Amino acid sequence: MSDDDLGPPATETFTQNDVQVLDRVRAHDGYFKIDRYTLKHKLFEGGWSAPLSRELFERGHAVAVFLYDPDLERVVFVEQFRAGALAALQADAFGAAPHSPWLLECVAGIIDEDETPEAVAKRECLEEANCHVQDLTQIGQYLVSPGGTSESVRLYCARVDASTLGGVHGLDHEHEDIRVLSVPTVQALAWLDEGRYINAMTLIAMQWFKINRRDLKARWT
Repeated sequence: MSDDDLGPPATETFTQNDVQVLDRVRAHDGYFKIDRYTLKHKLFEGGWSAPLSRELFERGHAVAVFLYDPDLERVVFVEQFRAGALAALQADAFGAAPHSPWLLECVAGIIDEDETPEAVAKRECLEEANCHVQDLTQIGQYLVSPGGTSESVRLYCARVDASTLGGVHGLDHEHEDIRVLSVPTVQALAWLDEGRYINAMTLIAMQWFKINRRDLKARWT
């Protein structure tokens, strides 16, 4: 391949200022919301695109918390049924892999108006896992599926006392049926190698934890 085939050099970084939103209409306004955008954006080869129509699932922004007890060397998950996982499994998206629509997850919740992410992290840990956060460190932030939704997740790791954690929790009025599962760190890492985690927040948290566990343990103990 010659240099002429490589296209224009990557000398320009586009920002949100290089997009023009021509129209935005609320196409569905129920429990979940869908907005229909008409927009155009700058092109890498110069100029502007033609007007595009895109529908976006507007769910808000979320916090997820990975729970770790460095003293007992245990990781704590919440496990609950997910309809989206059921649909994916029924569509054979994972082939013959023996997965379940009951997923091992981090504690998570939507950020309400006037709430800080740290406050949401502590609230959700209490509601979903009946545990108090002893320390909190941010892992990162990511877009869930930017081709179809604006939702982002701010991901934390929380230090907790796993000695009394377990049982079934959640809010009745939200129809939550959440099992708290405390497992040895070596088991949680083995499940990572086996490909058991199939939701993004848990997979990202476990990969980060595998890389940073020693430094995290040294800081927290």
